[in-house]
Amino acid sequence: MPRSLVVAALTASLLSSMAGAAGAQVSSGSAGVVSSESSEAAAVVDAFHAALKANETDKALALLAEDVMVLEEGSAERSRDEYAAHHLEADASFAAVTEATTTRRAGWADGAVAWVTSEGRTTGLAGDRTIDRLTVETMVLKRGPDGWRIQHIHWSSRAAPAA
Repeated sequence: MPRSLVVAALTASLLSSMAGAAGAQVSSGSAGVVSSESSEAAAVVDAFHAALKANETDKALALLAEDVMVLEEGSAERSRDEYAAHHLEADASFAAVTEATTTRRAGWADGAVAWVTSEGRTTGLAGDRTIDRLTVETMVLKRGPDGWRIQHIHWSSRAAPAA
């Protein structure tokens, strides 16, 4: 299937899931809702982050679809190989020296497509920089013969407010 059709299908399914699950969302500041259908997909998201933190980059890459789209800091990586060549090592190094806490997570699944959103805070010391960032993440996953694989990642962050 051409990539444009896959993206269109994922988008349609995502929007359909969002519309159906809108009533299940909880108020801001709470833990969020991860549907039972998406719990396995959420576990893949957690395994991806754990692999980065442990510098097990081969394990992290194995959880990504070959044609994954990673959007981060205004740039795009359009495949697993491109992500591996550009940001994987830096992301693993950063994860190793910081602590990421998830403050809110939501997730839904519709058939072979799931999406998981997370909000959190990342703190630590990277080189000589003190890190204190509020983070948001969206991951879209697709279930195939080998289980759930991450098809799309969007990461964004901003400085945490001064205490």
